[in-house]
Amino acid sequence: MEQVERAELGALVEGGVLLTSRALGAGWSRVPLFRRLDSEGWARVRSGAWVEPGRRVDLAVRLKAAQLLRPRLVVSHHSAAGLLQIETLDVRREGREPPALEFTDPGLRTRQSVTDVRVHRIPLAEVDVVQCRGLRITDVPRTVADLLRAGPRDDALVAVESALGYRTVAGVRRPPLTTPAALAIALEPPLQGAARARRWLHLGDHRSGSPAETVARLRMLDAGLRPEAQVELRVPGGGRRFLDFLFRREGVAVEIEGYAFHGTREAHRRDVSRFNQVLRCPEVRTLLRYTAEVVFHHPAHMIREIRSALGAGAAGRSVEGVGHPGAFK
Repeated sequence: MEQVERAELGALVEGGVLLTSRALGAGWSRVPLFRRLDSEGWARVRSGAWVEPGRRVDLAVRLKAAQLLRPRLVVSHHSAAGLLQIETLDVRREGREPPALEFTDPGLRTRQSVTDVRVHRIPLAEVDVVQCRGLRITDVPRTVADLLRAGPRDDALVAVESALGYRTVAGVRRPPLTTPAALAIALEPPLQGAARARRWLHLGDHRSGSPAETVARLRMLDAGLRPEAQVELRVPGGGRRFLDFLFRREGVAVEIEGYAFHGTREAHRRDVSRFNQVLRCPEVRTLLRYTAEVVFHHPAHMIREIRSALGAGAAGRSVEGVGHPGAFK
């Protein structure tokens, strides 16, 4: 009898999650059920939902438990981005609380009642919903469009540029997930924030290589600085190198680097070698390097240093131009 009960309990699991209501509906009594769950090491992920022994309680499992309890909800916004390998700003690094699980209710009926679940009551067409890891979630264009409409700008542009470009996420290199045209179509419905979102979309650059690069470019943009991005240079002696940003007229290059997004010490070593080669390029007089920590937490310091380097570069160009007609044209 014990083996039969165990098999029946396992048959009620979906995506590693067991609902108390399913077990009770299958004939289990409350006291024997809870004894079994406790003795076998099931973990309660939320009220009425349990995770099977040995399974890690990751984002997908937490979302599965919430969606099983409210089947009409569709995973969306930051939660959908996490499943789709779309990078967003690390809210813990920004000093904020971790985000709640985010869903959209296509029926516009759900009222907020759970502290760690945020439900967006906005229209959602079935064509914008896909299956991912056993969950109903918004597809890539709709997910990014939702983030653009919701804001804030920096969070949204990080997601936009991640979705549009090649990225290494969780150690795996992936291709672009969508196109600017698809994002523009996803923003066509007259939902709240759509007009602002379309303006922000024009700020996106698919060539950006990381969230830190995105935010660095936005900080420079806000400061009135307009560098070229992802500039290809020829290294003396052969080979090509790409700069994150270049103020060509002043000869000032800006690189964003650090363990946070380059991944390993070996990758960091390669970056240092690349920086040394960049300094041999005639287009570069000054190379400024900033870690992700500086970009996120001390952007004013970064902007001050860039402005100072640009001023020195402009002065140097003026002096050299006297003796070398046509230089740096």
